[in-house]
Amino acid sequence: MNKKVNGIIIEDVLKKLAIVLKQGQFHDVDNALVMTSIKVFLKLINELIEHDGSQKIDLIGDLFYLNNARVKYSSKSSVILDDLSREFIKRDLGSVAFTSQLSIDDIKVFLKIFTDAVYQGDSFESIKASLTNIEGIEVDRLKHIKEEEKDKRRTVITSYFNAVSFVKALTTKLESKEKISVKTAKRVVGTMIDAIFNEEQLLFGLSAIKDFDEYTYHHCVNVSVLSIAMGQRIGLKRKALVELGFAALFHDIGKTSIPNTILNKPSDFTEEEWKVMKRHPYLGALSMLRLKEPDTSLISNAIVSMEHHMSSEHSGYPEMRNPMELDFYSNIVTIADRYDAMTSSRVYQRIPLSPDEAVRRMMETSHFYDPRLLKLFVHMLGLYPAGSLVLLNSGEMGIVCEGNPQCTERPKVSIIVDKEGNNVDGVTVDLRERDHAGNYTKNILKTLEPHKYKINLAEHLL
Repeated sequence: MNKKVNGIIIEDVLKKLAIVLKQGQFHDVDNALVMTSIKVFLKLINELIEHDGSQKIDLIGDLFYLNNARVKYSSKSSVILDDLSREFIKRDLGSVAFTSQLSIDDIKVFLKIFTDAVYQGDSFESIKASLTNIEGIEVDRLKHIKEEEKDKRRTVITSYFNAVSFVKALTTKLESKEKISVKTAKRVVGTMIDAIFNEEQLLFGLSAIKDFDEYTYHHCVNVSVLSIAMGQRIGLKRKALVELGFAALFHDIGKTSIPNTILNKPSDFTEEEWKVMKRHPYLGALSMLRLKEPDTSLISNAIVSMEHHMSSEHSGYPEMRNPMELDFYSNIVTIADRYDAMTSSRVYQRIPLSPDEAVRRMMETSHFYDPRLLKLFVHMLGLYPAGSLVLLNSGEMGIVCEGNPQCTERPKVSIIVDKEGNNVDGVTVDLRERDHAGNYTKNILKTLEPHKYKINLAEHLL
């Protein structure tokens, strides 16, 4: 589905720009046909600038991005947009940013500069120098692939920690009975969807980073990340992914109504305390319905809050007088919630399970979950999920930093200890690599428990 902003299909913005730049190569800038195309493009870009501020078009590899979000386009548009990417590459042009409202003259000048630059020795420098005196249009050089990958990783990491900060601020507001912005929350979820699309494996690695002191905030984001990734594999459209990610982000909202003396209790709950704790799904459902006038989306989210501790056989909590089949989103969030909780250090569970052990235990109790979704989840994470500490047959110790979807038992591993026992700075090896005889060069012997070796996953995964 084509993404829209303020009713404008983003694909159309690129198409209109491509048409303007193409026509400018064959006609004078004052040609009636060119002028018509300029006016159409100008209307679209100025509306976007007025609605969202500056608009930056990036070419990364052979894909276009608008304000860091990939522009998905139909096969009908691929010819003209592929041609646009070739014209960018000819000029060593990596990005064009429209930073303020533009006039017809601004576009005419840019068109002439863009057209003439292909005949200059350094096309990009020619464009940059010629735009010096024009406000509202900025350009950047085409980046090499390593620079692109670094920038993409930086963007994904920033998106993840921005989401954690958002949940932290949101929790404070809820505890103070302040109103929260549903629109902002959905925008955060949208950013995570884009990040998963671009760097899914990196996000899985980030979700393996557990902060004991900020467990609640990381947990909400991790459950949302894992739920969205499952939804993508199922084939949910973007609107449904936003609803799923939003429901996952708020699945534990009811805990804001539970006293901290109970939430942060390091020992077992008393029977009375456990009764209070088991009310948080119900309290979460009420909180969701109170956010604003109930609509279909918030009702669905309330159901997820209510059901995320129920098993598929209804042996969880809260108990229902007339048990019904669990909601589809609830089944997804339950799996993501259970996995992240098992692999996290909490007040009453100081030593978490390793990712592979958590997966194994979930498989042993598969009757608690939707069997098809659990199978999908396990395949998604692989036999050795991101964050697993492993010992290789070479005597080296490493952390799984990225899975190999086509070969789940052979992930990519960041080596942190060499065969002599010395700490090393994360050389990454792909366990699918073979020697001249066709044999795998390295194999995983077994998984290890990070807490026994006092390993900080964040230090290595970031």
